[in-house]
Amino acid sequence: MKPTILFILHMPPPVHGASMMGKYIHDSQVVNETFDCHYINLTTAKNLADIGKVGLRKLIQFVQLLNRIRKEVKKLKPQLVYITPNACGGAFYKDFVVVQLLKAMGCKVVAHYHNKGVATRQNHIPDKWLYRCFFKKIQVILLAEPLYTDMQRFVKREQVLFCPNGIPESSPTNQESHKEGRPHIFFLSNLLIDKGVLTLLDACKLLKEQGYMFQCDFVGGETADMNAERFKQECIQREIADCVTYHGRKYGEEKLTFFQQADIFVFPTFYDKECFPLVLLEAMEQGLPCISTFEGGIANIIDEGKNGFLIPCREVQPLAERIGLLLKDKALREQLGKAGKEKFEREYTLSRFEQNIKRCLEICLLKE
Repeated sequence: MKPTILFILHMPPPVHGASMMGKYIHDSQVVNETFDCHYINLTTAKNLADIGKVGLRKLIQFVQLLNRIRKEVKKLKPQLVYITPNACGGAFYKDFVVVQLLKAMGCKVVAHYHNKGVATRQNHIPDKWLYRCFFKKIQVILLAEPLYTDMQRFVKREQVLFCPNGIPESSPTNQESHKEGRPHIFFLSNLLIDKGVLTLLDACKLLKEQGYMFQCDFVGGETADMNAERFKQECIQREIADCVTYHGRKYGEEKLTFFQQADIFVFPTFYDKECFPLVLLEAMEQGLPCISTFEGGIANIIDEGKNGFLIPCREVQPLAERIGLLLKDKALREQLGKAGKEKFEREYTLSRFEQNIKRCLEICLLKE
């Protein structure tokens, strides 16, 4: 008889890394054939802008969520409850209540983290006390080894399992379709300052002043940080409007076309909750050398000098130097891109993720 698992996870909408991974688990044939699976959507936000906000609507939804969880646990008597909690802030307090309810009902709990931030609140009262209660007698799944430092004050190493994200493999692209013109630098993310937008614009300014020829394409949604007009003005101010273009949001085949046109993928994030960016996996799948930072678990994705480069957060000069090195050396671009694609195929496909999460759940079921 298959063990029963109740999954309390985020599902799109809105679309973000945790909700996409939740959908992959929900739709996984491997997971659903191995376990008797039941699902509850933890999401109360209507869109990305709604995340983190509070209000009467959300409070009512939360009470309804607790009631549904209580009823499902009583009916199913699951051998394991899987939850994708938030690490800090108001959403953590909500998840704290959920986990304490589960513990009070005698459930074995595993918390799968797609964010970080415990260390930023670990010395604050009441968070310090809440974390001690929250992490007591539960298992934790993290995306990468470097992320353990965020919660090591409250979580013993033997409580932790690691399961890197994976993504579906896309259709093959014609990597040689555009290679006659200037090399293309590609940035894919919403226009958030913390994702390194201005850092990359400053690097483009330096590269242009040094005589490099390139085209830098930005794809992603406008935000409160930066809309299309401000982006345009930032480019004009730096005198790079002739070689830097913002294209707005792109999905599906349109997004794939930008990957196909690119020679270098750059993601200079310093977002303090960055863990395991799926955009880097997408770029590696397309055979692109990647330049990013040491934030979160990125150092597990990019092997310095093998499939890309890692730079300190907010550092413009090192970023410009690494981009310049790749702009002038096509053979190096191809070498790093090939290594990245091979690593993607070994470690970061959706099928690999499914096997990894299945293994983690099986281990959790065996734990006392």
